[in-house]
Amino acid sequence: MLRLKVKEIAEGKNISQSKLSRLADIGYSTVRRIFDDPYCSVSIDTLNKIAQALDVPALSLLEESEEGTAK
Repeated sequence: MLRLKVKEIAEGKNISQSKLSRLADIGYSTVRRIFDDPYCSVSIDTLNKIAQALDVPALSLLEESEEGTAK
C-alpha cells in the first residue's frame, strides 16, 4: 500500500496547508484531506502539482507501507 508523505515534507519546509493549497493551485479541502489521511486516493495531476509546489520529485511524496487501510 502506498502512503503519502505530503504532510511531513510540507511541515519540514514550514509550508502550511493553506499555503500549499495556493502554491499548488488545488483546493484547500484536498490538501486537508491529504494531510488528515495519508492513505487517501489522489490523482497523478494533483500529486504532480503538490510536488512542484514543494520543489521535490513526485515519487518522494510516496512511500510503500504495510500499515493503514484504503479508503
